[in-house]
Amino acid sequence: MENENFEQRTDLSKLNAAVENIKASLAQIIVGQQHVIELIIAGILADGHILIEGVPGVAKTLTAKLVAKSIDAQYSRIQFTPDLMPSDVLGTSVFNTKTGEFEYKRGPIFGNIILIDEINRAPAKTQSALFEVMEERQITMDGELYKMDEPFIVLATQNPVEQEGTYRLPEAQLDRFLFKIDISYPSLEEEISIISRQHQQKTADQLEHINAVLQGADIVALRQTVRGLHVEEKIIAFTARIIHETRNNKSLYLGGSPRASLAVVNAAKAVAAIAGRDFVTPDDIVKVATPVLRHRVMLTPDKEMEGLTADDVIAQIIQKIEIPR
Repeated sequence: MENENFEQRTDLSKLNAAVENIKASLAQIIVGQQHVIELIIAGILADGHILIEGVPGVAKTLTAKLVAKSIDAQYSRIQFTPDLMPSDVLGTSVFNTKTGEFEYKRGPIFGNIILIDEINRAPAKTQSALFEVMEERQITMDGELYKMDEPFIVLATQNPVEQEGTYRLPEAQLDRFLFKIDISYPSLEEEISIISRQHQQKTADQLEHINAVLQGADIVALRQTVRGLHVEEKIIAFTARIIHETRNNKSLYLGGSPRASLAVVNAAKAVAAIAGRDFVTPDDIVKVATPVLRHRVMLTPDKEMEGLTADDVIAQIIQKIEIPR
């Protein structure tokens, strides 16, 4: 694959220590789901927003809250509901009787880590309020521009679209998420462990034992380290071929955009850094390709009727392309 004697040019010790601390902290409460936790950490290091999907009760919100609590930064939670208005998210102008002027009262979107729970239960008008802030890290209100403080991360959870009372998110909004992470039911052994832990727990508050292991400023610094990782030209070409194939696949009527290509490379850098390497391998690209692409590609109606999934098609595409050595 890569030269095993590859000289390490970037010191990743601080990053690796931080990642291990977060994993150890979350392992006190979350049973299994190591792949999910690693992807969430990778998403944060790659400066991306993360969408977590699963049926109710599989600890989507708990996992997101635990990650947020392990980072010492301003945390905000927004529960999306069918009657939620854009002003409930972004804030609104309020008339100040003392000054005789309107003042902007900031909404809960202003923070460093924003947990949006059940994001697909709010209508399109409220979803569109997130477009600018997620992509450009800013809000325009009454002609004024308000920049978000760094780091700015949206961790959103959603229920599968087949469930009652859900709206399908617009493609343009889905494209703004770096990852879509699917959380499935636990295995039998994991479920036994979940019940046992809950039974033995002396307090009802699961979050009280979780301490912050990273400052917001640390996240910004670690992201700079991740951006500086080495990516060979053949890895870039490999990524581009995968995305190009999604646009020319008969099973898909919507393929990945150039934003998807950039997302794959950035996410692969984060995964490589977590693994303790300062260079990206083809395996890193393969590892992140599915969570980066599954919400960005759309199946043709006939393939959807056949029961094919986006994950299946992405796996087929990767298998067809020669992996660089």
